[in-house]
Amino acid sequence: MSVEVLYLLRKDDPGGTLRDLDEVTLLAEAMTDDGATVPAGTAGTIVGIWRDGEAFEVEFALPEGALATVRAEALTRTRRSAH
Repeated sequence: MSVEVLYLLRKDDPGGTLRDLDEVTLLAEAMTDDGATVPAGTAGTIVGIWRDGEAFEVEFALPEGALATVRAEALTRTRRSAH
């Protein structure tokens, strides 16, 4: 198998780890970097990865432009990024 084929298989792997630009849903309430609360069930996009995937910086649409650092176990992927 070529590296390109392996990469394409990895992109669609539902059990793969979270990565940049994956769309996720919050499983538990989180606090944004400026102190606002983001409720469980809120959708967001991963924009940063901390400590080899222990936690992720997630951008949420509501509250507008909110950023929160969220532990991996508090996230579920809803859509794999295309990159």
